[in-house]
Amino acid sequence: VQLQACGGGLVQAGGSLRLSCTASGRTLSSYGMGWFRQTPGKEREFVAAISSTGGTTYYAGSVKGRFTISRDNAKNTIYLQMNSLKPEDTAVYYCAARQSGITATLRYDYWGQGTEFTVSS
Repeated sequence: VQLQACGGGLVQAGGSLRLSCTASGRTLSSYGMGWFRQTPGKEREFVAAISSTGGTTYYAGSVKGRFTISRDNAKNTIYLQMNSLKPEDTAVYYCAARQSGITATLRYDYWGQGTEFTVSS
């Protein structure tokens, strides 16, 4: 599975942005999917995850209520809608796929290359 994340850029604090992650090489419909983020000098951290059917979602406490993960299996794509953005949301965001279930750990089988965005204050 090859994952391609996109949607990064520059946004003002309080604004919104939507990231997309599209897969090629295999359908995503049977994979749990996650979004993670990383800033320089820090470990990659969990942001959100969604089950293969979309029926279960998990969020990190820092983004709960502001971010929404969703998926469109017909388009082989997952999304991360981010609202009320804060400067501390600035990071490189990665999507990941997991063959069995979802987890907030880094134990995913496939990773995208990351897309970066900056939230200006």
